[in-house]
Amino acid sequence: MDWKIELVAIPVTDVDRAKDFYTGIGFNADHDHSPTDDIRFVQLTPPGSGCSICIGRGITQAAPGSVEGMQVVVASAEQAYQQLLAAGVAATPVKDEGWGLFTYFSDPDGNKWSVQELPKYS
Repeated sequence: MDWKIELVAIPVTDVDRAKDFYTGIGFNADHDHSPTDDIRFVQLTPPGSGCSICIGRGITQAAPGSVEGMQVVVASAEQAYQQLLAAGVAATPVKDEGWGLFTYFSDPDGNKWSVQELPKYS
């Protein structure tokens, strides 16, 4: 039996601001629904990913900005870095960490992301 991680909750203070941020860096807005006044569920998926994030109201008890270690893998860290800069995101210059090339950024609430280009082994 497979156990697949398909959805991770990201705590945010302003759902619309966060949705604009994530769609601005290329995530697809898959779903935005409020089944009650206390709940708003927004699902966003990075291009090519089998796992999505969700933001919203009434989704998680975690404090906004408390997420560290979210990671996406890309074909080119430099291209991702340039795409983030073009979207107005303060990303770090690409750095070789020894297990891949990385750039780092945070969303408007301070949730921390890393973007990895896997190393090329011969």
